[in-house]
Amino acid sequence: MTATIHTPDELARAIGRPGRPDRSDRLSLVPTMGALHEGHISLVRAAKTLGAPVVVSVFVNPLQFGPGEDLATYSRSLERDVELLEREGVDAVFAPSAETMYPSGPRTTIQPGPKGAILEGASRPGHFAGVLTVVAKLFSLTCATDAFFGEKDYQQLVLVREMAADLNLPVRVHGRPIVREPSGLALSSRNRYLSDAEREVAGVLSRALATGSLDRARSLIDASSGLDLDYLELRTPELEEIPAGYTGPARLLVAAKVGTTRLIDNAEVRLG
Repeated sequence: MTATIHTPDELARAIGRPGRPDRSDRLSLVPTMGALHEGHISLVRAAKTLGAPVVVSVFVNPLQFGPGEDLATYSRSLERDVELLEREGVDAVFAPSAETMYPSGPRTTIQPGPKGAILEGASRPGHFAGVLTVVAKLFSLTCATDAFFGEKDYQQLVLVREMAADLNLPVRVHGRPIVREPSGLALSSRNRYLSDAEREVAGVLSRALATGSLDRARSLIDASSGLDLDYLELRTPELEEIPAGYTGPARLLVAAKVGTTRLIDNAEVRLG
């Protein structure tokens, strides 16, 4: 049976790691903000393939929401989430409160490097400091040896990997492919905000990325009504600017609003 726990002490008892952990024991972590969908479940299933205990965190992290964003209305469905995770055989669900995670408030935070100021970081100042701070705390609290993140939040994945490398954190960060609806729309907890008509409009994003070309993607988006484009950029897999004459893998990334809902998506493309 899956244990649902709410405090660090309960977590230590549930995963059998009181005090200083034995790092030879593997443990997989899947960090989430809840409102789980098949994308999250794909991360859980990937984590289970390692044969180690799996902990899923469910925590709507206030540090990564800016003024005017949807912190207050973000979907919270812990009971349903636990039922889904129990079916997947997860060992523990860690669902702390904000007061538990930040008993002294946001006093110490982790700041990203330069890549935290582009793309999502340019549109949402402070967002990635909130993401990296909570992820670092979850790594520490769970003593995870492996952590699983979806490629839909591609910039987040890159920055978490950089943080783990730069701070010598003893955790392997695994990225997993985007899971999509039959229409091609990338699964997201925010998709539930979309009306049927808005879903039709949102489908343009994945079709634009599927062109594999920045110019063709921009033309398709520009020709579509109902999309408020934030950015559409082509970057290297490490999110650097594309150098002249570059050939090989790259990443096409987009963010746009459909109605009041902000959506992000990305796709791997090959240049040359």
